[in-house]
Amino acid sequence: MSTKKKQLKLGAFLPDAGHHVAAWRHPQAQADGGLNFQHYKRLAQTAERAKFDMVFLADGLAVWDRGQGKEAFSRSGQFSVHFEPLTLLSALSVVTERIGLVATASTTYDEPFHLARKFASLDHLSGGRAGWNVVTSSAEAAAKNFSREDHLEHALRYERATEVLEVVTKLWDSWEDDAFIRDKESGVYFQPEKLHIPNHKGQHFSVRGPLNVARPIQGYPVIVQAGSSEAGQELAAQTAEVIFTAQQTLKEAQAFYSSVKNRLAKYGRSPEHLKIMPGVFPLIGKTEQEAKEKYEQLQDLIHPSVGLGLLSGLIGGHDLTKYPLDGPLPDLPDTNAGKSRLQLIKDLARRENLTIRQLYLWIAGARGHRTILGTPEQIADQLEDWFVNNGADGFNIMPPWLPGGLDEFVELVIPELRRRGLFRTEYEGQTLRENLDLPRPVNQFAANAAAPELVSTLT
Repeated sequence: MSTKKKQLKLGAFLPDAGHHVAAWRHPQAQADGGLNFQHYKRLAQTAERAKFDMVFLADGLAVWDRGQGKEAFSRSGQFSVHFEPLTLLSALSVVTERIGLVATASTTYDEPFHLARKFASLDHLSGGRAGWNVVTSSAEAAAKNFSREDHLEHALRYERATEVLEVVTKLWDSWEDDAFIRDKESGVYFQPEKLHIPNHKGQHFSVRGPLNVARPIQGYPVIVQAGSSEAGQELAAQTAEVIFTAQQTLKEAQAFYSSVKNRLAKYGRSPEHLKIMPGVFPLIGKTEQEAKEKYEQLQDLIHPSVGLGLLSGLIGGHDLTKYPLDGPLPDLPDTNAGKSRLQLIKDLARRENLTIRQLYLWIAGARGHRTILGTPEQIADQLEDWFVNNGADGFNIMPPWLPGGLDEFVELVIPELRRRGLFRTEYEGQTLRENLDLPRPVNQFAANAAAPELVSTLT
């Protein structure tokens, strides 16, 4: 039995100029970060030098103007224009060697064949370091970019997502790992018995296959999800290997952790094979006061229209302009957008008795994720508390501004985590799966074909 101390996992969530809604205005931020490859190259190499498990790129299929109008939107530099993430990660695969490369791609508007092909390609290009953050698009604006007037209903989006994953994994299993022998002497390029044609026919998709990319190096790229609704948790328990989530208190984190992990058994899965990694937004200072001053510096850069637009977007597009900024958040009905984040913000407003202005200031950095402030030791204390008390298996680090926020975490917090034995000093393996300690999936078609023979030998 291994006596090695359990260590936490870390992702570097790297958007544009940083996570704070006014990050691009920070004096040391890379304002054009969303379309600056050298910026992303530097960030990825910094995270790899620190032995992060992965870099993570979010994405959306519409300009996130939050319905606030051109004038107000013109003040927002966050998530407005940026590289398509799979294209960017393919480029970063050439300038990195061990760090995982995880991108968001939508099951609502992307086709399964496209998804399977792109992520299999990234896995081969990177030597087995690809991960797919499986999302159901929540932005109503995305529908109008894909020839639809109305967004798919929430339940239907998750129903479709489940079938997308089924089709994509079938396509990844089109070829067995050793199908391609490329024997020049015999003239045989691949072994025909090791080709499997999925021929999927379901409620939403009819996909013959096979995929025109060999089976990914990892079997499947690592499957990541971010949904925290009931439907999201169930899909994650069935299919996810990493969950990016948002909780505010250890009690909430423990409840989510337990809820998801306890669902795994009915799908024949082990709790160790799903890593729960809440987002955290760290402000680091030599003293706690210095950390607070850094936070206030960013808060002072927020224009009210930007803060109000951010809040409206996170609560499903509800128009808050008709309510007083210094009054309470009104009672809001559910929408057809993301449900878990709306509930989190409503709960926060009630629990802390926040006005609309206080609420948008509160979410301006972490957008509902947890903000932690303090010295490197205090930051490490807070991460360790959630990790050792079953609130998290690791964390998705959300630097306030970039590149400085990531540099500070690497230079100040990582050494403290290592001093406590909580984080690696070297990568354990070559692939993202190996570093996350996740099993490599078997080929479903090969396993099914072998089953009768196995039964025969046992009888």
